[in-house]
Amino acid sequence: MTQSSIYTFAEALEYLYSFINWEVERHVRYAPEVMTLDRPRRVMEAFGNPHEQYPILHITGTKGKGSVGAMAASALQASGLKAGLYSSPHLQDFRERFRINNMLIPEDEFTLLVNDMKPVLDTIPDITWFEVTTALAFLYFAREKVDAAVIEVGLGGRLDATNIVTPVASVITSISYDHMHLLGNSLASIAREKGGIIKPGVPVVSAPQAQEALDVLAEIAEERHAPFVLVGRDWLFDAGDLSPYCEPFRAGRAGEPLHGYATALPGEHQALNATVALAALDVMKQAGVDVTEAGIQAGLAGVDWPGRLEIVEQKPLLVLDAAHNGESAQRLAAALTGTFSERPIAFVFGASADKDVSGMFEHLLPVADFLIVSQAVHPRALDPNEIKNIALAKGFTHPIEIIPDTRIALDRAAELVGPGGLICTTGSLFIIGEVRSVCGLPAGHVPRANRVPCAPISPEL
Repeated sequence: MTQSSIYTFAEALEYLYSFINWEVERHVRYAPEVMTLDRPRRVMEAFGNPHEQYPILHITGTKGKGSVGAMAASALQASGLKAGLYSSPHLQDFRERFRINNMLIPEDEFTLLVNDMKPVLDTIPDITWFEVTTALAFLYFAREKVDAAVIEVGLGGRLDATNIVTPVASVITSISYDHMHLLGNSLASIAREKGGIIKPGVPVVSAPQAQEALDVLAEIAEERHAPFVLVGRDWLFDAGDLSPYCEPFRAGRAGEPLHGYATALPGEHQALNATVALAALDVMKQAGVDVTEAGIQAGLAGVDWPGRLEIVEQKPLLVLDAAHNGESAQRLAAALTGTFSERPIAFVFGASADKDVSGMFEHLLPVADFLIVSQAVHPRALDPNEIKNIALAKGFTHPIEIIPDTRIALDRAAELVGPGGLICTTGSLFIIGEVRSVCGLPAGHVPRANRVPCAPISPEL
């Protein structure tokens, strides 16, 4: 755009999308020449370093970082604090990435911020789309005077634009194989990139990790004299009975009685994620952030995070889940077979071209009775015929249909499974977003009508 001023939200988005966007164009290299912290630092310096004006929880990982971030932000809000949450990608509305107390950034505020930032951005060659959105989030939270912010890494950690922060705690959720063409083909190399967010003297909270990844994280923490808190060793948890609507669990520091909790995000893996959030919130509390036990209880129970085993419709049951690699697909398959009794099961599946579809199908196809291959309207979407060929190569003998249009795909899946069956849409955040829009669901929120109250599990005696 050549105009000097931006007057509408649409113009602000158009200007933003004029910058190179690695979420749309596949990354070629994850290297300092391509991704650098210098550019976001220059933007922040021009605005007085707004990211230094509030305490930050900085989160990376392969699986669960969105859920952990949402739970932490919800607990901060329920503690009476003004809590910012910066996450990516969005499902339906770009504004989902910028939230304060779970409210999406208003269009007029977004437009004003972009207008104010434009003179600075126009002076920085090669600045990327994600670097701009990250700077916008930091400035937005400062102007709104948040009490604390939860900041999610976009990709990797070491070279990510968010890594200019010095947080009160660095959080690393479960590490597994994803973005290998950028981060490396071993868990150790991926962990080294994720561990790049560890700052000297700043406590680190880690989910349980494979030994190969754990060794790297522990080594980095030791080198940087960062206290290392490991869930499964320093914090323990015990998942409760399976429920399709929530996850009751117990958790607490090792050697102490476990307290009863419940999170509105269902699935046994969410008990792990919630315990990571608990350990991180405990570090924030020790740093002087006024998070309360009552706020933690209420925040976990009321967390609002769409697309994670989200039940959208009944008869047939329609479940949306953002699993997009082999390990998350394994957790999804376990949740579907362990939590739901509905049969048959149809998957409406779509994936991005850089995802391990074969690894996902390793776990999903054994529980599937039907496979409908769809395609999100996104430049990185994988050709449905390629997905079908992968399923056939994995030995899937049940019916496969290719229906790119998600609305038609859902209707066909309902015909196949009948009222007593289950439809699960998965494989990509992009396709989850499309299905939520098709179903008329509000961007960024799980409708209250789709929620069921969940009581905490009894504490350990």
